[in-house]
Amino acid sequence: MLSLGELRRAVAALAAERRGARLQRVVQHGDSLLLLTLAGGGERPAGDRCHVVLDVDRRHARLALRARPGKAPAAPPAFAQYLRAHLEGGRLADARLRGDDRQAELRFETTEGDQTLLLSILGPRSNVYLLDAADGVVGALRPIEKTRRDLARGRPWSDPDSAPRGEGGDRFEGLEGEALLLAIDAHYAEAEGAEDLARTRRRIAQALGKQASAQDRKERALRRDLEQAGRAEEWRRWGELLKGHLGSVRGGAAEVELEDWESGEKVVVSLDPKLSAAANMELCFKRHRKAQKQGERATVELGALEGRREELAALRAELDALPDEAGALAEFARRPPVQRLLGRFFPGPAAPAEPEKRKPARFRIGKREVPTRLQPKRYRTRDGLEIWVGKSDEGNDLLTTRLAHGKDLFFHLEGSPGSHVILRTEGRSDAPQESLLDASELAVHFSKHRKVTRASVHVAAVKDVSKPKGAKPGLVYVHRGRTLQLRRDAARLERVLGSRIED
Repeated sequence: MLSLGELRRAVAALAAERRGARLQRVVQHGDSLLLLTLAGGGERPAGDRCHVVLDVDRRHARLALRARPGKAPAAPPAFAQYLRAHLEGGRLADARLRGDDRQAELRFETTEGDQTLLLSILGPRSNVYLLDAADGVVGALRPIEKTRRDLARGRPWSDPDSAPRGEGGDRFEGLEGEALLLAIDAHYAEAEGAEDLARTRRRIAQALGKQASAQDRKERALRRDLEQAGRAEEWRRWGELLKGHLGSVRGGAAEVELEDWESGEKVVVSLDPKLSAAANMELCFKRHRKAQKQGERATVELGALEGRREELAALRAELDALPDEAGALAEFARRPPVQRLLGRFFPGPAAPAEPEKRKPARFRIGKREVPTRLQPKRYRTRDGLEIWVGKSDEGNDLLTTRLAHGKDLFFHLEGSPGSHVILRTEGRSDAPQESLLDASELAVHFSKHRKVTRASVHVAAVKDVSKPKGAKPGLVYVHRGRTLQLRRDAARLERVLGSRIED
């Protein structure tokens, strides 16, 4: 950061060169940098612009000039918005040091009166404050509580309680005016570039190291699988021995000693006491097959892993050999394998999620508005009539007692719980036979006995269906009606399910 002597000369240079300049634009980058575009000032024409840097980064805090302003963020932060609304168009009345510490104030004359931007360089507590004409704190670039807990918006400004500082060194001796201010920014821009370069190199090295550790863990896991695969033959042998001695193995034993009839030796076989002899035999053969597959897979993956190790080692050697040049490192970082590793171990900020498209809370059927969760499924018969099917007990109640009309037909599989099915007859008293069969198929399909090949489906007019007072949801009484004997037809069911009316 600037020393007191360097800041003193920078403030004097800005005042001499740009006093009276009009503030045309305010740009904020993050919570550490403000760029003020000034036009004219001093003896300069109104079209002569400069870009003042107010930086409060703990390592590079400074007052300087930048040759090019760069691209502004798409959405200006709140502090920048306030400055644009209240300071843009004002004129730089003065620039000077304040007190005996590294504080520079830029006073602007605006239509709302004098307002001051105060650059306070205090290491990690550096900030830019906006003060009104009465020296009251209006706002700040960084959160005030993080830099000066003794300050608050709307309260008077007070200088920090610190001992007077010495002038410090001057790294820009011999430079004056705007040349001095541009040199200050170039010096810190170079330092920031070097830090970014080192940070990028360090991040890539860390990603490569993390990947190497992941490969080590993967190899250890594959080696364990190979060790388990080494027991495959033992599992097979145990299974064969149990197969030959099933009649002599007692239940509930944790192990059993069996004679291998080929070799004549005694073999101790471990058992699961909870399983029968036959089940233990099957378990041994299952473990044998699993161990074999694990071994085969582990062998293949170890070979592939060795290739990936070599690729990673080549990347690490290439990184070590790269010169300290931003271009070379940036090109290396753009390599697909490097990008994948950086994305895995150092993911960038997540893109803002698109607002979730919510379904409307309610659904309209005709003139009646229905909550979406109670909306019935709707299908169309071969004759063009609609069939409505309830989704839940509460939906069944609403469908049968509120949505259906008196001449509509109610379908329900006799002796089985299931969804209420309504055939919308459009006021007709003689529904087509094909529509009756379509509705019957759905009544069976949406019941507990959907897999039967024949079924008795009760059909009644909705006007003959009632719900007793206090009855549980979904329960209704059918007073009249008739029974259809349905022989299930898979093609019919497929057709009517495919005719669903999407909302």
